[in-house]
Amino acid sequence: MGQSLSKVYVHITFSTKNRQPIIDTEIENPLYEYIGGICKGLECNPVRIGGYSDHVHIFCILSKKITQMKLLEELKKQSSIWVKSKGLKYHDFYWQDGYGIFSVNPSEVELVVNYIDGQKEHHSKKSFKDELRAFLKKYNVDFDERYIWN
Repeated sequence: MGQSLSKVYVHITFSTKNRQPIIDTEIENPLYEYIGGICKGLECNPVRIGGYSDHVHIFCILSKKITQMKLLEELKKQSSIWVKSKGLKYHDFYWQDGYGIFSVNPSEVELVVNYIDGQKEHHSKKSFKDELRAFLKKYNVDFDERYIWN
């Protein structure tokens, strides 16, 4: 093949440290925009970014030039610094260490976009813990409850 072609959709989710509900209406949309800018800067074009008060969802196209680990490292590091710069009440903002990253079939792009857009409604019925457990089961990911939340 004469050129390298790639289009890998990934759905990423991670929470605030100890799932603190610190992503409030004051920073919510600017944070999602900022995360989108980080994605663009890393050539991981964002499709949709959203979340809830204690976690984010990032749906993007993974660049062939970056590893998953490096993408997550930069997303968390840069966005954490940005949040802390938004005022004293965000001074102790941190992301939790872990994350989930899942491949998405191109035929399910609209489904994932709608899912992310419906986070507020979704989380009126389901916690982040239950949401992540469902993702892990859907993708057949082995996990140990003793370690996943700390």
